[in-house]
Amino acid sequence: MDNSRQKIKKQVKKHIPKDWLCEIRIGYRLLMEVVNDIVRTGVINFVILTTMAAILIIFGVLFRFTLSLSTFASELGNVLEISVYLKSNSQPEVVKDRIREIKHVKSVRLIPKEESWKGLKQELGLGEMANPLPDTLRVRIDKPNNITEVFNQIKTISGIEDIGYAKELAKKIKKLTHVVNTTTVLVIIISAALTITIINNTIQLVIQSRKEEIEIMRLMGVSNWYIKTPLIMQGAIYGFGASIIATLFVGGIEKPILDMHKFFLIPPSAYAHNVVVISLILIGTAFGAIGSFLSIKKHLQV
Repeated sequence: MDNSRQKIKKQVKKHIPKDWLCEIRIGYRLLMEVVNDIVRTGVINFVILTTMAAILIIFGVLFRFTLSLSTFASELGNVLEISVYLKSNSQPEVVKDRIREIKHVKSVRLIPKEESWKGLKQELGLGEMANPLPDTLRVRIDKPNNITEVFNQIKTISGIEDIGYAKELAKKIKKLTHVVNTTTVLVIIISAALTITIINNTIQLVIQSRKEEIEIMRLMGVSNWYIKTPLIMQGAIYGFGASIIATLFVGGIEKPILDMHKFFLIPPSAYAHNVVVISLILIGTAFGAIGSFLSIKKHLQV
């Protein structure tokens, strides 16, 4: 029975011409409802905005630092190399080409034994003697996580005397990357939970203060979306306002972070700050709207 009524309503709506002036009036009315609700909330608005902004500031600062840590890990991974020492009877160019074909190999650099021996003699002040060094290949990987896989494949190639890489450094880089990714996810989850809880409680107060008004609108046949939309918009505005405040504070730590990159001679990510700002605005607005929506479902049976 209900399904048939819904179908009839949809068919009727299709044949009713749209009155754009009426649509604009409805939109204006919804906007004024949001403004009135915010004004009625009074001093609590300040508490809501500052609390949400504090949460988003913590998220923004941690997120910015995790992006820098990710850049550090990436740079360390780029300098991590596998050293391949060749047998005296092997063909260096052939081995080099075979290693290049391996997946995840970024580059392969050949260091002839004559070049290595010349540098070592100058460094240690050695006299004339036979060259004991082998030809060496320096292999760079696209990501530190893939170094073990590439290492095991290189070992199977013939013509190789020995092979090695800084295992401890690789483990530390892998651990750092894992910590960075885990921290980012945890910070987002905690920020979401706190923001949604604050908005949920705020919208609950608004619903309670307008309980009689909402009941009257429902009795008059006002549609559910007309009742819900201002409340969802209110939560989104709180989230947006708090995110703008948070971006101003997070912008203050940008210079110290850039100075840290200069000190360690590691170039910063070109778009890190922009990513943080956009993330704060999107997350703040989205979580504000979601908190309102959940509160409506819980406390308002429409």
